[in-house]
Amino acid sequence: MSDLKIGEESKPRFEFRTFGQSFEQAAKRMSRLSVPVPEKVWHRESDEIYIMSRTNDLNNTKIRDGKMDVKTYVQTVDGLEQWDPKLKAEFPISKTTLVNEVLPAFMVEAPELTQEEYTYEEFLALIEAHPDLQAVRVHKERFGYMVNNTICEVANVLVNGAKIVSINSESTELEDIKATLSDVGLEGVENINYLQAIKRVIGMINRPLAN
Repeated sequence: MSDLKIGEESKPRFEFRTFGQSFEQAAKRMSRLSVPVPEKVWHRESDEIYIMSRTNDLNNTKIRDGKMDVKTYVQTVDGLEQWDPKLKAEFPISKTTLVNEVLPAFMVEAPELTQEEYTYEEFLALIEAHPDLQAVRVHKERFGYMVNNTICEVANVLVNGAKIVSINSESTELEDIKATLSDVGLEGVENINYLQAIKRVIGMINRPLAN
């Protein structure tokens, strides 16, 4: 259990995640195969805002508990994606941070900034006014597990009220994730990250989910 560092930033992890209507059998196996995990990750709920950009699939930008969180895509190895924490910032956010670190992540023409800092509400107003950006409300109900020393979860996710289900396994070790996918029955299922899933639900990408 000493290797489980949920909520702590380590070196960039590899991740398998997928989304669909149901992963009942895989979720059941994941819960059965899991070693005991800290009580704080048994069941968690959160409300988050994801910022979707029509031109960006490389940076994952979300707001949770009043904090801006940006992760950037590093590479894909054997079908597993590696993401690196890039920025954590609290509101109000300075114009400098927005110009240098947040807005470039969206890969769009940056809006004109007339203030030295922006509150949460002012930032969301900037997003809503931009033709290529969209703020999406996401509610997560997450159940945490640990299989083959990989951090796992099953989540009920509401994307602007539309309910989907996610299941994932992440680790710094590729082989541990592959073993977990085999053990729970997720081999061959499409790897879909949050950016892709949300875009598919809101119609920004014309593709279905995994099931």
